[in-house]
Amino acid sequence: MPELPEVHTIACGLETALQGREFTGVEVRRPASVDGDPSWLAKELPGKIITRVWRRGKALIMDVEPKLVLGFHLRMTGRLYLPEPGAEPGKHTHLIFRLAPKSGQSDRLFFEDPRTFGSCRPMRQGELADWPFFAALGPEPLDISAQEFAGLFKGRSAKVKGLLLDQTFIAGIGNIYADESLFRAKIRPDAGADSLSAEKLRGLHKVLVEVLNEAIAACGSSISDYRDAQGNAGAFQNEFRVYGRAGEACMACGSKLSAMKVAGRTTVYCSRCQPKRRK
Repeated sequence: MPELPEVHTIACGLETALQGREFTGVEVRRPASVDGDPSWLAKELPGKIITRVWRRGKALIMDVEPKLVLGFHLRMTGRLYLPEPGAEPGKHTHLIFRLAPKSGQSDRLFFEDPRTFGSCRPMRQGELADWPFFAALGPEPLDISAQEFAGLFKGRSAKVKGLLLDQTFIAGIGNIYADESLFRAKIRPDAGADSLSAEKLRGLHKVLVEVLNEAIAACGSSISDYRDAQGNAGAFQNEFRVYGRAGEACMACGSKLSAMKVAGRTTVYCSRCQPKRRK
């Protein structure tokens, strides 16, 4: 599933390519991929201009003038990208946004989603806060201070990784970046939040920011489906220290990496570098 770095990379690539471009039409090939009225989308979008593409948590938001917003939730396998000129849409291309021609650039934007969990939500300006998914998002990890981050955990007994994965607690973090950050912070993923000192949580924020920024610089992590707006793979998967490496040697101490389930997700950690702690 695309996480904060992947959605950030897609948004930046799309903004560079699409800012100021005009929609000329929409082909809805799978109505269920529209969170709302598909006919409204096809009716209202032509003639409108893209002014901004940005990210909030794992949501990709497109501001369109006058007074429209498109919200994309990519979920597990959703992709929003500019195909090569003349490229045929595949069987999983559910939405085709047509653009006014511009020299050297694609005149179409594809929304593709093999597992069909993703969606596009068309809205009028002012309705974004009414989108339940968007309204429930917690703070952005790159925007809050270490002290504010540590304060989120105060009085919480839930497992620290489970809280990191909770999009209403903090936005944008998924399995990859939770595992990688907890490893660098030397925190066991199943540790209760109330067992961690404020200093330890501030340290977690520091490495979380480092990991997210490194992943953004590498254009995200490509494991199976993820590609950026131009169809290119990310490279941060080459830097994984624990994610997906259960049974392999820890890069820090050489111990065999372990796996367990936390919040229903497979979690990889080092029992030596991330020891069980007592309150």
